[in-house]
Amino acid sequence: MIELRAKLWRGVGLATVLAGGIGLAACQPGGEAGEQGAAQHGEAGEAAKGETGGETGEGAPPPAPVAAGGEAGEAGASTAYAGLDPAATSALRLQHLKGFLLVAQKEVEAGRAAEAGALVGQGVLEVHTPEPNAFAGLDVAPLNAASNALMDAKPEGGRALKAAIDAVSARQGSADAELVRRMLSIASGLYSGVVANGVVDPIEYQHSLGAALAAQDAFARAEATLKAKNPRRAAEVKTELQRLVALWPSAAAPVAPTPPAQVAAQASRVELALYGL
Repeated sequence: MIELRAKLWRGVGLATVLAGGIGLAACQPGGEAGEQGAAQHGEAGEAAKGETGGETGEGAPPPAPVAAGGEAGEAGASTAYAGLDPAATSALRLQHLKGFLLVAQKEVEAGRAAEAGALVGQGVLEVHTPEPNAFAGLDVAPLNAASNALMDAKPEGGRALKAAIDAVSARQGSADAELVRRMLSIASGLYSGVVANGVVDPIEYQHSLGAALAAQDAFARAEATLKAKNPRRAAEVKTELQRLVALWPSAAAPVAPTPPAQVAAQASRVELALYGL
């Protein structure tokens, strides 16, 4: 039987997140990230308990680092970022960060503003913070404002999230098939850790969904150029990407998510359709 782990970010204020770095390092595309996340777990858990004890209650489990998907997610990101020049690295980091905002948008649509705000904060800490100079001068203030507004359930949260997405989009140049491929690598790498030993990791589920949405977004931005190269192949990529994203049935992890092998196989179909574009 598959168990659904308690959400790491539920009820945790952004101040706690920023102070403790709760569990984030597991997904970061850096060599020391996983070890740092594990080392910080004890302090992060105590910090979160101290700030949120009144809301979460004495019996609530302390936040924990993502154990199931950390190494797989890190490997997927490491592979995606390998061998890129500075310009391509910047393009990928912006697209990777955008994925967190896109899945946050799904959470807002589902009426889960706090979870959306947490996702925005995770994106800043996992993707932007390790390499802040690789974002074409992106100002993360709109992203932090959106995270705060959403986690505090302020009425302007949705508008703030749109402003954050617009801020990232404004720094993005043109997209191409290679950007789509690399986002697919991140999505499938993260998803390989969603189910481990019968346990569902809801954090990796959402982060992998964000990467898949970012791959779809990258294709949408490159679609006109790819159609000019090969209309039939571009249409096939679009269809296969839609089928890929559909493998995440909801923004929040279900009790029985799509098996990782099925997601990996569909990602391979997208990559095959991208061949030659």
